[in-house]
Amino acid sequence: MSTSAVNNNNDPRRPEKIHRYKHPAPSVSGGPSPEDPIPDYMNVISMFCSMFGLMMKLKWCAWIALYCSSISFANSRVNEDTKQILSSFMLSISAVVMSYLQNPQPMTLPGYS
Repeated sequence: MSTSAVNNNNDPRRPEKIHRYKHPAPSVSGGPSPEDPIPDYMNVISMFCSMFGLMMKLKWCAWIALYCSSISFANSRVNEDTKQILSSFMLSISAVVMSYLQNPQPMTLPGYS
């Protein structure tokens, strides 16, 4: 018995149902873009929260900045500007460190003081 006859009889796959993946082209008509804006949004939120945490000495805001910058760093693409993402990450780390250096008391959440 030939190998092609054995493969055709025992193979449960259906070749007529196979559809190859095609990468979506960027649409000019205003449809959904293949670009993911989440890393950019998280980077802006991280910068805002870290500056707010540094200026107002809010520890919870500095921790939110660190969380958002790590999400932005994890979801970034290879060809993006890594300097901006790393500077946002370092700014959020410095916000956490400076807020604890200025007030070493444990963090209290807003509304639970």
